[in-house]
Amino acid sequence: MHTPMNAFAIAALVFSLTACGDKTQVDTAASPNTPAPVAAPATPAAPVAENTVGKSVYGKTCALCHAAGVAGAPKPGDKADWGPRIAQGMDVLHKHAIEGFTGAKGLMPARGGATALSDDDVKAAVAFMVDQSR
Repeated sequence: MHTPMNAFAIAALVFSLTACGDKTQVDTAASPNTPAPVAAPATPAAPVAENTVGKSVYGKTCALCHAAGVAGAPKPGDKADWGPRIAQGMDVLHKHAIEGFTGAKGLMPARGGATALSDDDVKAAVAFMVDQSR
């Protein structure tokens, strides 16, 4: 049963909810003290494509030594060990991985011992490990 008091309460509720509604009316007469519109934030950069070639080469060849640190091989993700190597630049890392390198910390066989790997495959694997270690 609806009593006059219930009808009044419902009307008051509807009125108050209407007052809380969407306020999208725009004042077309902007005052001189109106601040300039704020620029929209820059759109985020597109996601970087996964280095699937490097990941595959790492898994099939490089991980044999790098995952366990055999012969001084820096483990991917070890920022302390990779940091000085990365600081030398990618050209040096590529050269050492392709041609081989013997240093104070150990030995890097040419192409990781997989002579059939192309230069691009080796570079992709180096990039994969560097990306894991930044």
